[in-house]
Amino acid sequence: MLDSLLSLGGLVLLRDSVEWEGRSLLKALVKKSALCGEQVHILGCEVSEEEFREGFDSDINNRLVYHDFFRDPLNWSKTEEALPGGPLGALRAICKRTDPGPVTIALDSLSWLLLHLPCTTLCQALHAVSHQDSCPGDSSPVGKVSVLGLLHEELHGPGPVGALSSLAQTEVTLGGTKGQASAHILCRRPRQRPTDQTQWFSILPDFSLDLQEGPSVESQPCSDPHIPPVDPTTHLTFNLHLSKKEREARDSLILPFQFSSEKQQALLRPRPGQATSHIFYEPDAYDDLDQEDPDDDLDI
Repeated sequence: MLDSLLSLGGLVLLRDSVEWEGRSLLKALVKKSALCGEQVHILGCEVSEEEFREGFDSDINNRLVYHDFFRDPLNWSKTEEALPGGPLGALRAICKRTDPGPVTIALDSLSWLLLHLPCTTLCQALHAVSHQDSCPGDSSPVGKVSVLGLLHEELHGPGPVGALSSLAQTEVTLGGTKGQASAHILCRRPRQRPTDQTQWFSILPDFSLDLQEGPSVESQPCSDPHIPPVDPTTHLTFNLHLSKKEREARDSLILPFQFSSEKQQALLRPRPGQATSHIFYEPDAYDDLDQEDPDDDLDI
């Protein structure tokens, strides 16, 4: 599933952390899109263009359209190459300019945009770009649009992260164990149940994606056969099992709520010399006894 993240389009959210960085995976997905012949636009805000292009061969670099917002994010130099409106203006321009065909837009990074733009404005722009029918002024139909957003979620609160998560069609949360990286992929599709999968991978020096299997059972720590196992039932203040005599005493005990046949006979048979009693009832003159409805006087 990791190698086909961009096949369905929409917003793909890459959530990394301090322990597991996500820019390498972002560059691997960018390379895969470029090799598939898609138009690839990079909005570089967090690192320089040279640093982002480092590791790609000349063929890949020639296919990338890089929009540099790292050197002059506010366009103080007033260069003609800068697009009006900053990064969001560049997003809208990409939405209008793109020719028919699949397009991949990589945002490096969403965290930088969240720290410099209102969350609502950014979410509206992402929704408009990832859903091409919402782009104003776009008369020609365009192909599938995939937006790759790198998010350093430890820098933000639950509100912005939750808003971006609700917009994303696919979420990739990076993690790992024992030096091996993993990606937990949550995929949402309209009128379908969300699917999730954990996939192990590694990034090669040329930013190719190498899918791997999870850690084997042999790599898990095992117990030393020379050390005897510890019995958890030792040093207890109570017994977990009954002895033979204790079990016989328990079986022979008659519980007070058990109505045995001997107890029933003793209650039914009067003891010798035991006085018997009788109850006599004489109805009052004003008693209205109705044999058909004895509860008539209760006014129910």
